[in-house]
Amino acid sequence: MRKKISAAVVGLAIAGVSLLGTGSASSHGYTDSPISRQKLCANGTVANCGNIQWEPQSVEGPKGFPAAGPADGKICSGGLSQFAQLDDPRGGTWPTTRLSSGQNFSFRWQFTASHATTDFKYYITRSGWNPSQPLTRSALDSQPFLTVPYNGQRPPSTLSHSGTLPSKSGRHMIVAVWTIADTSNAFYSCSDVQF
Repeated sequence: MRKKISAAVVGLAIAGVSLLGTGSASSHGYTDSPISRQKLCANGTVANCGNIQWEPQSVEGPKGFPAAGPADGKICSGGLSQFAQLDDPRGGTWPTTRLSSGQNFSFRWQFTASHATTDFKYYITRSGWNPSQPLTRSALDSQPFLTVPYNGQRPPSTLSHSGTLPSKSGRHMIVAVWTIADTSNAFYSCSDVQF
């Protein structure tokens, strides 16, 4: 019995060290409205997603987007190679959330760890962008269509805020960026939408 307990304690210690080593023990948040690519992978709607299916909250990359942040073509993964499946356009076939142009919409984040927050910003693709190509800055409108200041506060486990969607038609992508106040990082969440 003592050997079994010791083995269990060692196993838990190794698991804890593994989580700390990958950063997932301190990982953090994603959008589920409109549903993000990482949430589609986590809930099994989209297959062959790799590690993101277990860590939808972990898309953390450098902040300062769009002037800084993840490289073009790696925006949806936050520049993290272990989540590269999020950058794969899959021929433009990611499931979409149906939206109405110009409607008021409630954006919702789910958090697994809270951080002092600078703001939340939402960008959308330009008319005529190519959904079968990896996302680049030139495919996005240059300014966010919605910015929600958060003044260093820590969000609760679920946070919603409303904004007016831009006038668009057809298939687009919304990039939600949660900028952390007291680190050099932000969290990225890409949602495929259909107007």
